Amino acid sequence: MAQTNLTTTPASNESRHCEAQEELQTSLAVLYTIIFIPGLFGNLVALWVFFFVHSKKNSVRVFLINIALADLLLMVCLPFRMIYHSQGNRWRLGPTLCSVVGNLFYMNMYMSITLLGMISVDRYLKIYRGVGMDGRITTRGSIVACAVTWAGAMAFIMPIMMSKNRTQTDRCFFYRQLLEDKWKAYINIAVVVIFFLVFIILMTSYVKIGYYLRKKSLENPDFPSASHYKRSAKKSFFILFLFTVCFVPYHLVRIFYIKTQITDTSCFLRGMADRANEIALVFSAFNSCLDPVMYFLLSSSVRREVLRLAGRVLYLREVVVNRVNSSTLEMEREPVSNKGQLRISSVVIDNHKS
Repeated sequence: MAQTNLTTTPASNESRHCEAQEELQTSLAVLYTIIFIPGLFGNLVALWVFFFVHSKKNSVRVFLINIALADLLLMVCLPFRMIYHSQGNRWRLGPTLCSVVGNLFYMNMYMSITLLGMISVDRYLKIYRGVGMDGRITTRGSIVACAVTWAGAMAFIMPIMMSKNRTQTDRCFFYRQLLEDKWKAYINIAVVVIFFLVFIILMTSYVKIGYYLRKKSLENPDFPSASHYKRSAKKSFFILFLFTVCFVPYHLVRIFYIKTQITDTSCFLRGMADRANEIALVFSAFNSCLDPVMYFLLSSSVRREVLRLAGRVLYLREVVVNRVNSSTLEMEREPVSNKGQLRISSVVIDNHKS
């Protein structure tokens, strides 16, 4: 995934050495810094609300808590990428930490994708099938689903992190050809296929939700819960927006990227795939900044707490502005009062003399 010294071994016996441009390294360091600050703050605020302000749980809140945890773990990985790109794409922290940081980054990205898909299915079940579902069972089911997802992700990623097949200790996030390790490329292809299956399920869920609401509104314009369901559906559609903007571009690029890894392609195509992959990866990381917006839309407790904090900030700002204005007015009036005192003093002196 890095941008320099792309050493490859073509299918033939000839070796080829390609060097790609490093024009992206400064931009990547800056972009990851911009993502890191609001992403860290937004997810910490959300977890604080979920755990310490309003502790009542439901299925959506369980999923949101786990997404916030995944985002925070991804945020922990970003400073390492920032340092790596800012130092000319050179890794000085050893191969083990490189493997841990790189794999945790992708694990938590796909954890977010999976959990967003679960929220979509949950919204579909509650809106399309209507009421009558036991909330306690749904909450318990969501806890079990999240636990199984985390366990599966860790079981999948641990052997990869522990493998010692790195040869370049000064490089970390860089492009690799997989002509002799095509099984790794096949795993990446399977991940891309699974992503698009989740995306299709997500889109299908929202199409059915939209069709259901339209059908109900046409059958009974006075449907008592129609407005509530419409608001819930509009808020939930933000998840589809997250998928489309943050994750779809990356996985479309991955198709081209993986193809260059398993075929004997030119240095130009490999460099282009590498750059496109890095740019699309920034969009995927940007999801961690947009997830707090989703918490605000889907969680009433987060919404109330954020509005309360915003109101307090605005109130304090108003108090400060009023005090500054009052101090300014007093300073403006002070010379006038001094002139008045001088006039009064001169009158008293004149009268005394007379």
